[in-house]
Amino acid sequence: MALLELQHLKKYYATQKAVDDISFSLEPGSIFGLLGPNGAGKTTLLRMITGIFYCDEGTILFEGKPFHPQSDIIKIGYMPEERGLYKKMKIGEQAIYLAQLKGLSRSEAMEKVKYWFAKLDMQTWWNKKVEDLSKGMGQKLQFVTTVLHEPKLIILDEPFSGLDPINANLIKDQIYDLAQKGSTIIFSTHRMEQVEEICDHIVLINLGKKILDGTVSEVKQQFKENAFQLQLRTIPETNAGAPFSILHTKDNLLTVKINEGHTGNDVLQYFIRQGIQVEGFNEMLPSLNQVFIKLVEGTNAATRSFQKVEA
Repeated sequence: MALLELQHLKKYYATQKAVDDISFSLEPGSIFGLLGPNGAGKTTLLRMITGIFYCDEGTILFEGKPFHPQSDIIKIGYMPEERGLYKKMKIGEQAIYLAQLKGLSRSEAMEKVKYWFAKLDMQTWWNKKVEDLSKGMGQKLQFVTTVLHEPKLIILDEPFSGLDPINANLIKDQIYDLAQKGSTIIFSTHRMEQVEEICDHIVLINLGKKILDGTVSEVKQQFKENAFQLQLRTIPETNAGAPFSILHTKDNLLTVKINEGHTGNDVLQYFIRQGIQVEGFNEMLPSLNQVFIKLVEGTNAATRSFQKVEA
């Protein structure tokens, strides 16, 4: 059973469709990437999932039942992109206070805060004020206050913003650990390389609509362009009659696109017949960044064309 299921969600602001008939589901223990350019509708969607906004149409199911923000929100941890902490309050007391708002007793909150502060090397921060923290330190604190009540659904909006590589890896390890323990994680970011590394499944939205839904490997396979990279002992002087076109050459590396009707084996046989040793042969899959740009630019262009016809 899916932990969270969205069914045909819609949200309107005056004449703008911020979320336009979006459906998808999240399995327990998965790390789910919610992607889209600025203004795509991601923030509105996250605010409906957390009960901050109500949808105009559609249904949200949480643990197989209709979502009730008042009772279900305690099972959700939300780390927004904007820092949502009390600037004048000391860090230790603030973390305990926020944990109590999530249903923990003071003694339980104290235990959890001490555990997470030790885990993320934050013990010496206890009496610091939020206004004295760097952006990266503030991110670590927000992460702790998001997860310390052990929510079933964790929503992380740009969680690595302001973090140096060491602390980014530290938070990344905790994300993996939380997922392995059964938490479902929604990860929203503009950093496609982080999505490729972390996420199991992605949804891409643009202009309020879902335009892509699948696992990272499925998406890469769906948008591959039959390109391969070969490492050759020597580069041939001519490629007359080759079953491919050359995209790029550097030293002894040759990047090719195989012609329609041919296979990778045809390419290998072509070089073998010429007596050229092939030392490496790898398929070139597109990055998520390439897929993102292709789809977003494509839907934007299609929308502009439609608007011209309507006008």
